[in-house]
Amino acid sequence: MKAYQYLLQLVLGLLLSSIIAYAGYRKQALATSGVFGAMLVGTLIFGLGGWVWGMVLIAFFVLSSGLSAYKKAVKQALAEKFEKGARRDFWQALANGGLGALIACASVLWQSPVWFAAYLGAMATVNADTWATELGVLSRRPPRLITNGKPVEPGTSGGISGLGTGATLAGGLCIGLAALAFLLMDSYWGGKSLQGVENTPATLARLLPVATLGGLIGSLTDSWLGATVQVIYFSTGRNKETERMIDPDGAPNTYLRGWRWLNNDWVNFLSSVAGALGAAGIWHLLNT
Repeated sequence: MKAYQYLLQLVLGLLLSSIIAYAGYRKQALATSGVFGAMLVGTLIFGLGGWVWGMVLIAFFVLSSGLSAYKKAVKQALAEKFEKGARRDFWQALANGGLGALIACASVLWQSPVWFAAYLGAMATVNADTWATELGVLSRRPPRLITNGKPVEPGTSGGISGLGTGATLAGGLCIGLAALAFLLMDSYWGGKSLQGVENTPATLARLLPVATLGGLIGSLTDSWLGATVQVIYFSTGRNKETERMIDPDGAPNTYLRGWRWLNNDWVNFLSSVAGALGAAGIWHLLNT
């Protein structure tokens, strides 16, 4: 693809991501700073990856935002434990989509189908983790810490449950299904978004286990990091552990454990790296 074509895609990507980010702001899915983060990520992914990559990003945004609103009143009591609320800010937007944007940049320099597989793994991870969090906290059984299996309170970093794990698999699979649908549409219209392989239904269907397992790998990595090295604070006012450095009422919390720099945004980013690497490896195994 020539330089002017990439420039045109970037302009279109900026336009589309601006519209979507504004819609997210109106729906209270994005904070003001999150609008700019979403525009940056969306422009790069649309502009450098192409429309199929961009539609996968939109699928993640729609699916995750919609699920965040599901039984919102029930989950509100647990929101105080999480570092961020339902409205994504700038850094949260980068943590969720920043790796995807970097992969889109890399795909321009070194064309290979493995980049799309890695991108799919990253997006499947952030979607699967969102689904696990949003649905897992509704489980009637208490979650168990991923490191030792001990029961913990709902919303505890590193806690997993049967419902949450099922939601993880479903979240990754949905991203895979969305990618498959868009790639088949692109192939029907004469395009070839997945370079280097035959864009047949049988070949493209391999992306389903790639996304599902990549999302699972990334989400479990998120739980493991949350249970071991993510920074955790203690709220003396509420007598609870929390991811927040400062409580919603403005009171500072006491450092309890973990690496001080490894907040929830970094955990999300690193887990998406794990999901991307896992998905790329699975794609390689399925195509050798």
